[in-house]
Amino acid sequence: MEVVEDIVIVGAGIAGLTTSLGLHRVGIRSLVLEASDSLRTTGFAFITWTNAWKALDAVGIGDSLRQQHERLFGISTTSTISGVQTSEMSFETKGKQGNHEVRCVVRKILLEALSKELPSGTIRFSSKVVSIEESGFFKLVHLDDGTILRAKVLIGCDGVNSVVGKWLQLEKPAFTGRYAIRGCAFFKESHGFEPKFLQFFGEGVRSGILPCNGNTVYWFFTWTPSNQEKEMDKNPAEMKQFVLSKLGRMPDKVKAVMENTALDSILSSPLRYRNPLALLRGNISRGNVCVAGDALHPMTPDIGQGGCSALEDGVILAMCLAEALLKEPSKEEKKKGEEQKEAHQRIEMGLKKYAKERKWRSFELISTAYLVGYLQQSDGKVMTFLRDKCFAKFLAGLLLKKADFDCGTLSLS
Repeated sequence: MEVVEDIVIVGAGIAGLTTSLGLHRVGIRSLVLEASDSLRTTGFAFITWTNAWKALDAVGIGDSLRQQHERLFGISTTSTISGVQTSEMSFETKGKQGNHEVRCVVRKILLEALSKELPSGTIRFSSKVVSIEESGFFKLVHLDDGTILRAKVLIGCDGVNSVVGKWLQLEKPAFTGRYAIRGCAFFKESHGFEPKFLQFFGEGVRSGILPCNGNTVYWFFTWTPSNQEKEMDKNPAEMKQFVLSKLGRMPDKVKAVMENTALDSILSSPLRYRNPLALLRGNISRGNVCVAGDALHPMTPDIGQGGCSALEDGVILAMCLAEALLKEPSKEEKKKGEEQKEAHQRIEMGLKKYAKERKWRSFELISTAYLVGYLQQSDGKVMTFLRDKCFAKFLAGLLLKKADFDCGTLSLS
């Protein structure tokens, strides 16, 4: 069975749903394909910096999310070796784009907020893409159930193992050698933490906790595992005990968050990133095809910009496509019957504009995240001294600097 669709988005994650909602806000319909049978909430939560809130406001769901997540007012960094605080920084500062705003958003709440604003039938679950082929000005998207979608525009928001990214011949993401264990603790009563990002370093380990609201605390733990430790992802109980054994001189109250996390709220994953130089050489878009989110810029979590930049992608991509698709063909083009060709050319130019904007931003974020991760998690007395005494405040400042970005509003010029 073959079905014609104007815009097909592969992946109902942050980038896919934001792109679809951005298009919906300017009156353009899209179809979102999701391989799983429901919204995927892997990762539990993520820090949303100023740039993310600009994007959330652009698609119209910022205020509803603010009501469900408390604002964080600063970051404190502590050595787990000495137990001494090495830096503290306030988030109540003003950047080039205005006052900074930082919260930790529960991924499930975000995805549900995005999906609820979309028209019924926008998301098609249990729809796995198996292949893509050319057909004139269209792309034929083959699904595992035999359905073929004839798309004017194909957008890959399908993660680090993107089928669309593979079709664009983007270089595969590389493994950093590091893993992350993430968890989310839910309290029946108030957890009692200040609205602050608490970060800890020492012995080659980076960890932290972030309150999401009065009853929910998100935490993470990153390290470079031995071969034996890599097998822990199959055993949440073992993961929890491993984390607890590596926390050093961390406050007991913080350790208790990890201790009280249910086993089904803990997961482990390898950290991958796209070589930033390969990204500059590669094709983010080609013809009427492009990628966004982790399919474009997988990065390490060290500056907390993976989800935030995916939100940026969605808004900017929606703007670029709206400029291309909502432009009326000229009288001469109508007379010649070349509307289809001209529409394809406008789409191609729109996606090129998007790619140009996102390529350097992605390069910057991937590179910065990798560098920060290297400095933060390096071991040894010399690196520990330099990080704690010289780099701590600088590294914390980078978080706000990279968040000082405005993706713009959903309006046509």
